[in-house]
Amino acid sequence: MSIQWYPGHIAKAERTLMEQLKRVDVIMEVRDARIPLATHHPQVPQWVGSKTKVLVINRMDMIPSYIRKQWEEWFQQQGETAYFTNSQLGNGVEAVAKAAQLAGVQINEKRASRGMLPRPVRAVVIGFPNVGKSALINRLLNRRIVDSARRAGVTRQLRWVRISETLELLDAPGVIPTQIKKQEDALKLAICEDIGEAAYENQQVAVALIEFLQDLNLQHLLASRYQLEFKALSGDIYLQELAEHRHKGDTERTARQMLNDFRKGLLGNIALELPPNR
Repeated sequence: MSIQWYPGHIAKAERTLMEQLKRVDVIMEVRDARIPLATHHPQVPQWVGSKTKVLVINRMDMIPSYIRKQWEEWFQQQGETAYFTNSQLGNGVEAVAKAAQLAGVQINEKRASRGMLPRPVRAVVIGFPNVGKSALINRLLNRRIVDSARRAGVTRQLRWVRISETLELLDAPGVIPTQIKKQEDALKLAICEDIGEAAYENQQVAVALIEFLQDLNLQHLLASRYQLEFKALSGDIYLQELAEHRHKGDTERTARQMLNDFRKGLLGNIALELPPNR
């Protein structure tokens, strides 16, 4: 089963976003720390152009700290500074605000050199659905002004909010490619709930999660959580065995529980992607 998801509200919001980009000075790209490559929209470089980009890797609390360090080093090798955040608790958010404000200082220095008056820097927060964009904005504001929740598709309209006298932010709905070319990426997006649940079947995605954990040599986390030794040759067989062990053979219920446990961090801090060439 191929996973694809491009609902009408995202298509409409993306068209409006393209119109607003002309007014924007800084683009804050937010990605999911568990899958920072799969949550990179391929059109971001085109949207950024000559503008300043601030790369935010959110949910840093959901991956091991040593893997976060590996990603920091990898991004540096690519010529980028990655700002790791936990937008729910506010960790790392101040550094993001400073990076955006620094860009604003540089923009206003250029304006002054042309005899123009200073103005607040305009930034847009973009990224896949449910990566924490609205929670980041609420933290930047130090109050809840935009809706956020642990599911894709909460923000449906673009909205400007003033952070301070020097910074204005555009909260945009999640953007996603019209077609996800790599199904491995689509499965990771589904596991991390960064794509709408209408796009996938829970059992298919739970099997993929099991097999990703096998590839990462982390299957012991499943055995520890569910008290069922991992002897299966495939994710499909382990899901069936676990369903018999816990829910009288109900594989759908078992799949939903496993995905929910992963998303809540109950399986542990797990990075589904590692820096390339590691």
